[in-house]
Amino acid sequence: MKQPLSLTWELESIFPGGSASPQFESFLDRLASDIENLRGQVAAATAPAELAATKALDSVIELLQSCAGRLTQAAEFTGCLGAQNQLDKGAVRLSSKVTGLRAGYEGISSAFDNVLRQTPDAVWTEWMARPEIAPLSFVLSESRDLAREKMSPELESLALELAVDGYHGWSEHYETIVGGIQIPFEDEEGLKLLSAGQAFNKLADENPEVRSTMFRKWEEAWGGAADYCADTLNHLAGFRLKLYKGRGWEDVLKEPLGINRMSRETLDVMWEVITKSKPALVSYLKRKAEILGLESLAWVDVDAPVGKSSGKIPYEQAADDIVTQFRKFSPKLADFAERAFDKDWIEVEDRAAKRPGGFCVSFPESKESRIFMTYSGTPSNVSTLAHELGHAYHSFLLEDQPLFNQNYAMNVAETASTFAEVIVSDAQVKSASDSEEKLALLEAKIQNSVAFFMNIHARFLFETRFYEKRKAGLVSSEELSALMEEAQKEAFCGVLSEYHPHFWASKLHFYITDVPFYNFPYTVGYMFSTGLYRLALQEGASFADKYDSLLQDTGVMTLENLVSKHLGVDLSKPDFWQGAADLIVADINEFLEMTQQRS
Repeated sequence: MKQPLSLTWELESIFPGGSASPQFESFLDRLASDIENLRGQVAAATAPAELAATKALDSVIELLQSCAGRLTQAAEFTGCLGAQNQLDKGAVRLSSKVTGLRAGYEGISSAFDNVLRQTPDAVWTEWMARPEIAPLSFVLSESRDLAREKMSPELESLALELAVDGYHGWSEHYETIVGGIQIPFEDEEGLKLLSAGQAFNKLADENPEVRSTMFRKWEEAWGGAADYCADTLNHLAGFRLKLYKGRGWEDVLKEPLGINRMSRETLDVMWEVITKSKPALVSYLKRKAEILGLESLAWVDVDAPVGKSSGKIPYEQAADDIVTQFRKFSPKLADFAERAFDKDWIEVEDRAAKRPGGFCVSFPESKESRIFMTYSGTPSNVSTLAHELGHAYHSFLLEDQPLFNQNYAMNVAETASTFAEVIVSDAQVKSASDSEEKLALLEAKIQNSVAFFMNIHARFLFETRFYEKRKAGLVSSEELSALMEEAQKEAFCGVLSEYHPHFWASKLHFYITDVPFYNFPYTVGYMFSTGLYRLALQEGASFADKYDSLLQDTGVMTLENLVSKHLGVDLSKPDFWQGAADLIVADINEFLEMTQQRS
């Protein structure tokens, strides 16, 4: 791996010139032209009455895939531009243009789905068996079934067009709100204004005074923006609810469960197992409060470090450690991670105007990924880096498949990322140089369990209750904060002394329009990856190939069928989920044993 590593990513090979790129403008112009061409082809298409007529639709399917791939390429590029500099107005303009193109494409795609819907069952069966189409049969059948549950193609197309300045427009408005958040912070260098991303990192500072002071300012800043955020969230939810009503969908979880290709039964069983396992986490949080000299933890103390790690971890060291641990599981995974570091696919610099959070995007046309985060040298940062590399590896395994088959659901996407994270965190704990470092690393690992079992659960409870309340009308910012605090108290079993009422305003995930309920898939992925890791420990080196094969099928199966095929497991039963929870409880028990004399 090259040294030193760049702290900023390289986007010039995607489209040179950033938001002023003439190549990107030309790319969008060609894409717009092809989308119009596609519009004409789909308008002229009719449902095939016999097998021979299906061949005329091959070119339509090919162009649909081509346009979808280029739309993703464009959307991810503008997303990267906006994330690296929230003051880049050119990126905002381009993002709006891409959103318009996507809406047009989705309307055309919806019209083509109607062709699929009208195809007679007997012809459909023969069509899906054709060698040229068989690899796409799952995705096409999925689209056909969904089309039968939607409004008429004309109404669906109208809804998609209205969503550009309505639904998606409100999501973009939230980005504007976040971009205007500035939080004052004073250190040895003097008083400075921090962006939301920079301020968020301070909430996990080792110094309790820094954490507490920043949390007060954080709550105050989001409280000041709460009414704007409430307007945004209400209109996003209102659009969804009206659309669902038009389609005859009563359950607000119907769409997110469908997008994640999983059943309500599987989701409910997972939450039941988690709820039964929460007493162990409550014991951990109580012990942590004792160690920190507190009667009970406040929200801002949940992620406070316990034990002493070896200090700040240089970025180069983090990269080396990740590659080393990946290699113990899979040389293929390690080689890919090295490539990502060497090719400058990763943006980690700590600077103003960056968007908060971390993400990974993949460019299907370039067959490359990019990773975004702000690195400050904490064990949590190292975990995030490994997590995002797991996302990138997943996309890498699928890059030679048909574009439609690369569209895997969020829950299995979070499986690959969290699995990569667990590889690194577990290895760090086992190889710790002394008990203090081991305790710090073990505790950081358990913090993930708190996040997925409790924090994410609170988000899920909040959002389901908010949507029910929104059906009766607008929900005020005060009511939203009350709902949030109520959900947090329930999810954390009332163990905290103070909660984060404006979390709903500060969390980007509630404002994402691509995937509704951007919460429970994280926990599904965490539990699924932990269960996979348990099997990997049992089976040894041979599991790596099985793991790759499972990931390569994630775009063409439901979650239940995927696991049944590759693992022989029934996810609607608690056994697999309980096995994952048992590993997590084992970590907690080790922590409690190590800290018995500290309380």
